[in-house]
Amino acid sequence: MSFYDEIINLQNIDTQASLKNTTTSKIASIIDKPKLRPDDFLALLSPAASDMIEQIAQQAYKVTLRHFGRCILIYTPMYLADYCVNYCVYCGFNASNDITRRKLSLVEVEMEAHEIAKTGLKHILILTGESRQHSSVSYIKDCVSILRKYFSSIATEIYPLSQDEYAELIAAGVDGLTIYQEVYDQKIYADIHPKGPKRDYKFRLEAPERAGQAGVRTINIGPLLGLANWQQEVFKAGIHAAYLQKKFPDVEVSVSLPRMRPQCGDYEPECPVSDSQLVQSLLALRLFLPRVGLTISTRESAELRDNLIPLAVTKMSAGSSTVVGGHTDSKDSVGQFDISDDRTVDQMRKVVAAHGYKPILKDWHDLT
Repeated sequence: MSFYDEIINLQNIDTQASLKNTTTSKIASIIDKPKLRPDDFLALLSPAASDMIEQIAQQAYKVTLRHFGRCILIYTPMYLADYCVNYCVYCGFNASNDITRRKLSLVEVEMEAHEIAKTGLKHILILTGESRQHSSVSYIKDCVSILRKYFSSIATEIYPLSQDEYAELIAAGVDGLTIYQEVYDQKIYADIHPKGPKRDYKFRLEAPERAGQAGVRTINIGPLLGLANWQQEVFKAGIHAAYLQKKFPDVEVSVSLPRMRPQCGDYEPECPVSDSQLVQSLLALRLFLPRVGLTISTRESAELRDNLIPLAVTKMSAGSSTVVGGHTDSKDSVGQFDISDDRTVDQMRKVVAAHGYKPILKDWHDLT
């Protein structure tokens, strides 16, 4: 059994009817519940819930404060390579895109690490395009051995691996996994992943479980909003996170809700998600899963991110670049997508502090 079996069962739920039939009186009865059921969570994504967003936000603030205090963890991404064998229609690294490709040498990895470390950050997320030829597990392990000298927490956002490969990376010093299903709707998933190994929906969906079984410390999942109906995607992501929390009680589970951003190519999102819908999604997740981490990246505007600090989020990126070598020498590289909030780590630290919260640069130390 895996979450794939759960997804099959979720297909039998008429989410649209449930959303349409939800009333504000039902939302009022849900907000203060100590523990929400999946149908309560779905109700919080309804149009009726959008009419009570202020009350939901107040409760989300209380719940977040109770479980996480006034702390926001700050991290930054580091792109190692942009070679990719997939043809994802929405991605700037699409194998068919005519862009200059690049992979950092180990010397360049150390240069990037040194530059990022000067900001004081101790949490880093390393990313690659999905090409085993150019970004092998062995290469990633070599990069991790360098990064361990500078960072206490190293997470990966790469192609899905086998359980044994995750165990290899964990032994090398990786403690976190970020992997987005992109879209939970299987038909849409097939349509937007026409070629390449990423077309294997089930193998990607089960990757967090393989990493959990291998002993990873943190798992971050989520959909890429804009590819399908936002309510159904957020609902499935929440159920996925709840499943992982139950199956791996010692793992810190987080959810991100990245929205489509401009990228190399001409793809336009089929289902654009507004600021208010994104906020509603985050608040609903907070009430449904009080202990889940919620990440908001620099895909979002500075104004929106600042307003979310006291509501539900627990983790924010800063000083971001989606370009290989973006922290030192990006040369002619093309970013995976355009970021929106280009503030530095120091600027974000000051913003978080100005809101009465503590910016956390390090909350984990590997004693091995």
